[in-house]
Amino acid sequence: MPKASLMRVVNFVAMHHYGRPDRPEAWNQARFGDQVHPHEHEYQLEVMVEGEPDPETGFVVDLEELDAVLAVIVGPLDGTSLNESIPEVRDGVMQPSTESLARWFWDRIRPRVPGEARLRRIRVWESGALAGQVGA
Repeated sequence: MPKASLMRVVNFVAMHHYGRPDRPEAWNQARFGDQVHPHEHEYQLEVMVEGEPDPETGFVVDLEELDAVLAVIVGPLDGTSLNESIPEVRDGVMQPSTESLARWFWDRIRPRVPGEARLRRIRVWESGALAGQVGA
């Protein structure tokens, strides 16, 4: 049977700002401009999984189980500052860019995808048309 895919979309609101703690304020301002100041986005996380549909249900993945995984990972970020909520950002080893967030979500969701499905793609959208993506 051919593989099929399922995309799940989760929305959350969070603040972030850019900056390197090891650089002077003037360097950060020159590099990141107004983005050094905290600002809020309505984020959209798209998660695509693929696999063989179960012959009895027709499902690639148990949606309730996938939703539970996403709730555990995404839920704690909703309404927060990503600069404080994500340890790698707080520690200055990661910028909270859409590209970095896509990789961060990938690393946490991939090993927890339920059943025989596999994670195929993660896409993170900020308010507007800016998106970061990881996957095939």
